[in-house]
This record gives sequence, structure tokens and C-alpha cells, in this order.
Amino acid sequence: MVVEGVEGVGYDEVVEIETPGGDMKRGQVLEVERGRAVIQVFGGSTGIDTAETSVRFTGSTVKFPVSMDLLGRVFNGRGEPIDGGPQIIPEEEADIHGAPINPTARDYPTDFIQTGISTIDGMNSITRGQKLPIFSGSGLPHNEMAAQIARQATVRGKEEEFAVVFCAMGITHEEASFFRKDFEQTGAFERLVMFLNLANDPAIERILTPRIALTAAEYLAFTQEMHVLVILTDMTNYGEALREIAAAREEVPSRRGYPGYLYTDLATIYERAGRITEKGGSITPLPILTMPNDDITHPIPDLTGYITEGQLVMDRELHRKGIYPPINVLPSLSRLMKDGIGPEKTREDHSGVSNQLYSAYAEGRDVRALVEVVGEEALSERDRRYLEFADKFENKFVNQGVNENRDLEQTLEIGWGLLAELPEEELKRIDPEHLKKYHPKYQ
Repeated sequence: MVVEGVEGVGYDEVVEIETPGGDMKRGQVLEVERGRAVIQVFGGSTGIDTAETSVRFTGSTVKFPVSMDLLGRVFNGRGEPIDGGPQIIPEEEADIHGAPINPTARDYPTDFIQTGISTIDGMNSITRGQKLPIFSGSGLPHNEMAAQIARQATVRGKEEEFAVVFCAMGITHEEASFFRKDFEQTGAFERLVMFLNLANDPAIERILTPRIALTAAEYLAFTQEMHVLVILTDMTNYGEALREIAAAREEVPSRRGYPGYLYTDLATIYERAGRITEKGGSITPLPILTMPNDDITHPIPDLTGYITEGQLVMDRELHRKGIYPPINVLPSLSRLMKDGIGPEKTREDHSGVSNQLYSAYAEGRDVRALVEVVGEEALSERDRRYLEFADKFENKFVNQGVNENRDLEQTLEIGWGLLAELPEEELKRIDPEHLKKYHPKYQ
């Protein structure tokens, strides 16, 4: 809606709208020029009359009430409770745009988080405070994996306050119902805060939802000193909403119609992660995005990869084979893994096993591509071993149950079991001391 005759109004200011029927709606200022304000109405513009509707500018941006009562609650994309419970009695009302962390106060992420998923813990380990997105595709089981990580994520060997903030943007009623049921049935709800923005909710609300979720995470992490895992799904829907609003404002489009500030906007979400020195808490975001047409060069995954510290890439070919979770370890990467594993953090052989598995699987995939050209009969004995290794790696290491929670020792044991089938002289990436200590032949 456009309101004329206004002055002293600011960008992003919250607006209260009273309809002729007495309904109260809220909105946000999108644009201001020459005594005119363009307002995006939350919850749709039904019932608004140009003659009798009254508008009040509040003079402040969107704020969200925070307290420890957030845990175990479900909110909509505007931060209103939708679980039938009472309103939150706030300890404070926090600005949803947050405050930037002073770069000198940032603490380097080095603490390993165990997710119970072998391809993540063994090959692409997450550390507390790291930004690690999951690149998925339409129809791949990223929702199941997000729910599994939310249920299983723990910090090894420490009984610390751990919470999960789950933020869904533009999902269907069916998906929202799946997440709620899953968390209720598995008992994960007590340490969880859920924000659900559905596909039929307004686009502007989708812009607010991740910021409200991160405001809740910042309170839990930096005020209550809890370790918070933030799952953001689906960032592609967020980008589409941003494009829709930019088009409505008649902004000059950039690559594929997205606004030129897409990189900056995504950074305002991802960079709210991290740890602060002298504070016990941390925020570790796992953004999930579905790549349109499985295109990793699409602007949203492309820019996300620049901002974050690695990526987990889901593979349609693995999914077709019935492998869950279908994470392809070859294009996947965790840039902070080296700082979160090793003696006193995970296990001394972790790095060597990970590197050797990666190398052997990459070689096995190359042989698989060769077979399509020359046939299996033309392969040498060594090539056959690596071909067999690639199949076993996918079926034993990558493949696991939706409710299977593997600790790191089990993951490394499976890895050693696979490597034991290769000749010992081929295991060049593992320290000889670790080979003698952990190789099944010497047990």
C-alpha cells in the first residue's frame, strides 16, 4: 500500500494498520520519497480500504521479544506463537537486524560438533561457529537430513547447554507438519525453537523470518551462553522473495533477475554466526538451499559458497541408488575441518583416514567412468579393487539410516574396514604409526 502526506518516516520502520473492520495489521516501510511511503503489509491486504483505513508509523524497526521461554515453542514467520501457548514474556526486546560482531572480538572456531552422520563427521567435520551450507536439489531428502542433524547434534565429551533454532522459509504445510511431528516424536522439542514461514505467506515475511530466528539464536548464545545450531531451510525461497520485492520496487535487476545486493544481503544473515571471545556460547548455522536445475553456478549457491566456510553437496545419482544421505564427498568441503579434528579433539588418525578415503573414492569414481568407455574386462586388478572400493564406500560409509546415530569411533571403524581391503602400500596418506595402531590387520 502507498501512504501519502508522510514525513520523518524511516526505511524498514514498522507500521500499524487499522482496517475499517477493526482488524489490526502490521507492515514495514519499503521505500520513502517526497512525502510518500510504500508499505508492505504482513498477512495480506484483505479488508484494507483507501478511505477509512488508519495508519500509524511506530518510529522503530521490527523487534522480537526474547527470553528462555522461547525453547520448546513454535512461531510463525513474523515471530508470533502458533502452538497455542501464551505470548512470550520478554527479558528484552531485541532488534531483529542484530548488532555486528567486532572482528577483533571473534573467536576462531575449533570445537568439533558430532552430527552422527558419517559423511559429515568423518569427511567434512563441522566446528562450533562455522557456517556450512547444504547444497541440495528439488526432491532430494534435505528435510530428512536437517531433522536428523537437529535431533542428533552434540558436542563430544562435554555436557553443555545445546539448543537448536529451526527456521523454515517458504515451505509447504506438509513439510511444516513433517518437521513438527519428527521433533515431537523424538523428544528434541525441549531444546528447540521453531520458526515456520509457509509458502502462502507474504514474501516480505520471508525476509524477516531468518533475521528473527537469528535474533533468538543470538540471545541464547551470547546472553545465556548456550551452543546454538541454526538450521535455515530453504535459502533459495529467501532469494526468490528478495527478487520479488526488488521487482516490486522497480530496482535494476542483476544476474538472473536477482537484485545487485544479493551477496550483501545473504552476508547479513550468514555473518551473524560465530563465537565471541570471553563468552561461552556459539552460533553454528547450517543453511540449506535447493539449487534450481541442480545448477551449482546459480547465483544463490554461488554467492553462498563465497560467504561460507565450505559446503555439503547432495547428489541425485546417489539418491537414485537409494543411498541416504546422498552426500557426494568429492565436491563437498569443510574449510575449518583441519582445526576441529586431531588429538584431544577427535582422534589422531581422523585426518589421515579422511584423506585416504577421499583419495581412494575419487580414484574409484574415475575407474567407474572409464568402465563406461572400455568395459570392465579391460581393467587391471588394481583398477578393479578401486571400482569395488567406490561401491562399498557408498553402500557402507555414506549410506546409513534416517535414525542411525553413529558416533565418531563407529565412523572411523567403518572407514578403516574399507581401507583394509586395499593393499597396505596404497595407504600413503596415513601416518605409519596410525596404520600400525588402527589397521584391522594389526588389531
